[in-house]
Parts: sequence; C-alpha cells; structure tokens
Amino acid sequence: PKTQVIKIPTDKIRDLIGKGGETIRGIIAQSGASVDVDDDGNVNVFANDDESFEKALQMVKDVTAVPELNKVYTGKVAKIVEFGAFVTILPNQDGLLHVSEIAHERVNKVEDYLKEGEEIEVKVLGIDRGRIKLSRKVLIDK
Repeated sequence: PKTQVIKIPTDKIRDLIGKGGETIRGIIAQSGASVDVDDDGNVNVFANDDESFEKALQMVKDVTAVPELNKVYTGKVAKIVEFGAFVTILPNQDGLLHVSEIAHERVNKVEDYLKEGEEIEVKVLGIDRGRIKLSRKVLIDK
C-alpha cells in the first residue's frame, strides 16, 4: 500500500470535491484509490497498488492545477464568441483568447481561424482576478 499527503490551495478544495462530491467520487472510481481532503487543503491519497496511486495523484494535480504566467498550454476551443474564443487549458479552467491575440493580421471572423473543439497552442499572457488572458499569435512566426 502507498499513501501520500499533498497540499493544495484552499481555494481549490471546491474544485477537487466538485458539485455534490462528483469530482472526487469520479477520481476514486476511476483510479481505485482512496482520496480524502480536509479544510486546510491537505489531500490524503491512499492506494493498494502503484498504478491506482499514481493515477489518483495525477488526477488530483490536474483538477487543482493553477495556470502559470507565460506558460504554453495545448488547449481546446470551448466556445467561440464575437470578441474571441474561450479555450480550456486545464480541467475547469478556461481562458480568453481575445480576437486581437488570434493572429498577426486583423481577424474579422473568429470562425475563419478557429473551430469549437479544436486543439490549439496558447500562451498565458496574464491572470487578473481569476481571469486568464491568452495569446496564440505570440507563438506564430510573422
């Protein structure tokens, strides 16, 4: 048996537990490990085998990950809007790819450049009050 306690930010506890415990129950069901979280952000992962343990640990890390400034992510276009697109870069974490950050040339129609469900590389330009600002054009050669 393996056990480990990892610390997560207290504001991520809700994300880990999920609506009505849905997320944490999903991690337990998919990994076969036991996962407990307490109010100060300590997450206890316990499993009888390495595979279950590693899977549960990775799933907890994925759900509670915090986007990093200037890091490049492969994200999925979640929704196209008039002023750009929302791109999912981490589980439960969408960032805004503003129309001005899609390409070097002027973008009149976002749909000409992106499709919903498409995977694209984006860079985190900024994080302001939990809102994530993304760019695609900084990764494209002129």
